[in-house]
Parts: sequence; C-alpha cells; structure tokens
Amino acid sequence: MTQTSTEPSLNSDDPNRGSTPKPKNVIDAFFKISARGSTLGGEVRGGLTTFMAMAYILLLNPIILSVPDVNGAHLSHAQVTTATALAAAITTILLGVVGNAPLAAAAGLSVSNTLAAVMVPHISWPQAMGLCVIYGAAIVLLVITGLREKIMNGIPMALKHAITIGIGLFIALIGLVNAGFVSRVPDAAHSETPLQLGVGDNLQGWPVLIFSITLLTIFILQTRKVPGAILIGIVFGTVLSLILQAALNLPDAVWGLSVPKWPGNPVASPDFGLFGHIDLFGAFGSHGMGALSAGFAVFALVLAGFFDAMATIIGIGTEAGLADEQGRMPGLSKALFVDGTGGIIGGVAGASGQTVFIESATGVGEGARTGFSSVVTGLVFALMLFFTPLAGMVPGQVAAAALVVIGSMMLAQARHIEWNDREVAIPAFLTIALMPFTYSITAGVGAGVIAYCAIKAGRGRWREPGVLMWGLTAVFLVYFALHPIKLWLGIH
Repeated sequence: MTQTSTEPSLNSDDPNRGSTPKPKNVIDAFFKISARGSTLGGEVRGGLTTFMAMAYILLLNPIILSVPDVNGAHLSHAQVTTATALAAAITTILLGVVGNAPLAAAAGLSVSNTLAAVMVPHISWPQAMGLCVIYGAAIVLLVITGLREKIMNGIPMALKHAITIGIGLFIALIGLVNAGFVSRVPDAAHSETPLQLGVGDNLQGWPVLIFSITLLTIFILQTRKVPGAILIGIVFGTVLSLILQAALNLPDAVWGLSVPKWPGNPVASPDFGLFGHIDLFGAFGSHGMGALSAGFAVFALVLAGFFDAMATIIGIGTEAGLADEQGRMPGLSKALFVDGTGGIIGGVAGASGQTVFIESATGVGEGARTGFSSVVTGLVFALMLFFTPLAGMVPGQVAAAALVVIGSMMLAQARHIEWNDREVAIPAFLTIALMPFTYSITAGVGAGVIAYCAIKAGRGRWREPGVLMWGLTAVFLVYFALHPIKLWLGIH
C-alpha cells in the first residue's frame, strides 16, 4: 500500500536517514531492496504486474504506426512489434540498473500518435524516427545541464501532490474507458454529455463483466491485506477470461486487441528490419517538413516527453515513498537521463520514442520500490521478442482493472493539500481536473503552473514562484497558444 507522511522516507540515499537493514545478497545491496523496505519477492511481483499492465503496447503500437508515410510506404507489422519489444526491454532495464527506480518505459502513445497523425503524412518513416532521436537528444541535453532536475525540484510540493492525484484520476479514467465501462458518446457534439456508462448508458458484453469481477476481486484482496493482490487479480481475471472464451467462443472483436485464448504457435521469430533505419535531419530539408515546421514538431515532442515523464516520475516516486519531504527522489538525474535516451533508443529501433509508462504504478502497488522490478519487466519484454503471441492472452479489460485500482490508491495524496488555502487549492484543482478531462498530463501540469504563478502575481507576490516557475509559465503559454502561433507564421 502507499506510504503515509508519518512513515520514514524510503530515500535510502539520504545520509541523514537512520540505520538500514543489512543487505542479504549482491542483488539486495546493488538495488538497495532491503534498505527501501522491500523484498525480492515484492520486486518480482511488481515487475511482472507492470509488464502485464503494459503488454498491450506490443499490440497497439504496430497498429498506430501502420499508417502510410508521405511516400505511401507502410511499416511491417512484425518489424514494429519486434522494435517495440526491443526498445521497451532496453530502456526499462536501463531505468532499473542506472536509475534504480521502479519505472518501466515503452513506446509513448502520445509520441506514436503524433508521428502517425501529424508528421508522417508530410515526411517518411525514417525521417520521423530521426525526429525521435533529435527530441531524445534534446531531453538528454536538458538532463546533462541539470535543468530538468532543477525544474522538477522547483515545483511546489502542493503541485507535486496534485500531479500524483491527477495521474491517479487519469489512469483510472483510462482503465474505465479501456474496459468499456465508460465510453464516448458517438455524436458528442449533439449530446449533453461527452461520456456515458457503457453503451447507451448500459453496461454490455462479457468483457465488462470480467473487468468488474477482476476489479472487485483485487479490492477485496487488498482489504484483506493479501500480498500480491493486484497480480493475483490479473491472473484470476485472465484465467476466467480464457475459460469464458473457450466456453462461449465469442468473436475476437468483442475483446478488442487482446483475445484470451491460447495462440496456435506461441513462438515468433523477431524481425529486426527497422533497426537503424533513420534519416536524422531529413525532415528539416526540402524533401521533409521544412526547418520551421520540423522545429515546431521537435518542440511539441520535447514538451510532451519532458512533462509527461516528469509528472509520471513524480507521481510514482511519491506513491512508492521514494521522495523526501521536498518531493526529491534518490537517483533522479540518472532516471531522467535514461528517460531522455528513450527517445534515441526508440528512434534507432524503429519503435518511436520511449517514455516512462503510468502503468509502472501497478508494480508499485504490488510492492516494487527499486530498479530490480524494472529489470524483471524489461527481461519479460525481451522474452516477448520470441513469444509475442503470448502477450495477447491478457485481455485489456483485465489490465484495465489494475489501472483503476492504482488510481484509487494514488488519490490518498489529497490529504497533503491545504484545500482551505485557495492560493494553493486552485492550481492544485486545475492540475488534478485537467489531466483526465483533457486526456493530457502536460495540459494538467501546464494549467497548474500558470495558475500558481498568476495567483502569486495577482497578490503582489510575484517573486515567490522563482525564475524556474516563471520560465515554465512562459513555455506553457507557448504550448497552449501553439496553434495560433503556427497559423500566424503560416505553418499548417
């Protein structure tokens, strides 16, 4: 469960902390497992749970990147699947070994969707992957200069708690939508509500029932303080789905991407055909988007990658009890460096930029507190290079239940915010509300930062936020005004 404010920090790198347990073995000593109040079993459970919550990316990323580029060329589905597993394995293992944090990374959906929907119609796929490498290099540069960590440490604690809560609501909404428990109204423009319960305000289909049973099972196990409640729930829900599918032979479309049935051949040979196929600066030339348009594209990718990962790391680090009273985490700069290299790794592999996944919180919920859980997750991704069909056995509805559970756990951070102080409560509210309401972590962080600085200035205390917060405000103002700025500059 979550660490409360009255418990000692799990920041084992803090020299002021009291005595720590003696390491049991080399792995324990390297990853500081006992020092952070964790166990080897908890780390393994956490790593497996995180993978099961993220496995959908092996199926979804190839679908997102299936659109033709400006030359009409399509990426091979098998090659993208291999690239997705390879890049996720490398980045996640690096996060564990170098950053020693319970974080897992894979192809960022915001990056993949931006490449597929906005950039690829104007550039080739090698040029798109070149932009991934450039934006990753830009983030790495921000880490090397220390600016990224200073920004994270410079954000007020109230906003850090709000970020954790907002991410909790965001992943809960993602889980509810993925499960089909909540859905978009087909014609939202002519409806009083943009969202609805199930379909037509009715829960329909066996998968929603599986989701509900899995969700209640995990909640019951948690209230009974059963170790491994989330992992047990996911396994139980998957087995139940396999039995249901075998008995009723439901159409594959009912389940969505992941159909709970044993694949005919669980072994698949990896195809590394996309590896190294990048055109680093081609998008900036006359045969690409042009220098100005490509520059704005990189800016958008950097902003999304920077703040999505920042908010996720803050939220998960706080939930894991790794942050001190100022919200600072041990080894933060190393984790940020690896996250930045994820853009480079993903571009070189042909999988799009890698970023820390919110689903890492499911592993934290199972007890993960160190990078060893990330190594476990990464090794399973590496194993999937040869057993990709097995990743499709866990239904998205079952994984969605785990997201809702973790969302409920992250809301506990609300107790740390002074809701009676409107100067703090308003920026916190905007941060929390806009993450799920806009389906964007960056938008939530941006609204909170701007509101915080604006309120301070409105009260004549404009010096209090500091230079970094005002700098962030300027960046976010550009972010929110990016469309009119591009129109003013004649960029379409």
